Amino acid sequence: MGFFSKDIGIDLGTASVLVYIKGKGVVLREPSVVAMDKNTGKLLKVGTEAQAMLGRTPGNIVAMRPLREGVISDYDMTERMLKEFMKKVTSFSLFKPRLLICVPSGITEVEERAVVDAGIQAGARRAYLIEEPVAAAIGAGIDITKPDGHMVVDIGGGTADIAVISLGGVVESASIKVAGDKFDEAVVKYIRRKHNVLIGDRTAEELKISIGCVFPRPEEVAMEIKGRCLMTGLPRVFNVTSGEMIEAFEETSNSILEAIHGVLERTPPELVADISSNGIIMTGGGSLVWGFDKLIESHTGIETYVADDAISCVAFGTGKSLDSLDQMQDGTMNLSRRKQMNY
Repeated sequence: MGFFSKDIGIDLGTASVLVYIKGKGVVLREPSVVAMDKNTGKLLKVGTEAQAMLGRTPGNIVAMRPLREGVISDYDMTERMLKEFMKKVTSFSLFKPRLLICVPSGITEVEERAVVDAGIQAGARRAYLIEEPVAAAIGAGIDITKPDGHMVVDIGGGTADIAVISLGGVVESASIKVAGDKFDEAVVKYIRRKHNVLIGDRTAEELKISIGCVFPRPEEVAMEIKGRCLMTGLPRVFNVTSGEMIEAFEETSNSILEAIHGVLERTPPELVADISSNGIIMTGGGSLVWGFDKLIESHTGIETYVADDAISCVAFGTGKSLDSLDQMQDGTMNLSRRKQMNY
């Protein structure tokens, strides 16, 4: 890398962090989890290794996710996690890199400031912000500079961002705190209510990924899971079917449908016409729940499709936007309301 350090794009998500380095592509993709020793305050593990500890730690170790619902909930831990991830991907260099960090569109200025500060503390020379749906659209290969309306539904771990984009900016958007994590919670609640069994978050996530669906599958699938029976307090093994998953997810998927509907209602008619011919594009890990595209299509009557490599769209888009870091007038990434924070 020599003297000049590369610009770095970071998709700082509730569930995972993806790091994009200019000229190299996505170089790191790890869960946003940290494990630390409570007694010494020492950081033990970050990312994949820390994730394996979730729900399995002895008293002195705590494994946690420093971001909740798309925003930083534990500032110190987020900063340390970012530092570790950046250490993993950059070799020593005299110049600090510039960072472009992705944030949900519903973020407040205080939350924004926290993200920028964490980036600077983790070793960036400057930190810029880009909104998730904009990055997702660019990453999905949409040319957002044209006067042509596109709708992006980005369902991450903590937030679902829905935006109508035209001429490089967000025309209408909604950011709701209902996304992948809420789906996991819904599974835990449902199984507790229906089967009287308690399962862990990791098991719930496995269920969601392997048999979860929000639209009837052509043939039902089932999966065997283990949990603790609440009646006896003992382990119990039983089967869960995809039909039950639709039931479990109903409320959560409806919240997302309502948000999409709301954005469409507020969108100027010309753009709605564009969207109905361009279709709705889905990105983010949450959009991979089976049948989500079909569900949205059946509700809106607009063709809906999931972007290729949906999980990395935001990171790719952030990466592609690195080229325009220099043109940002006083560093604003988003034309609607951002100011660059200089130090």
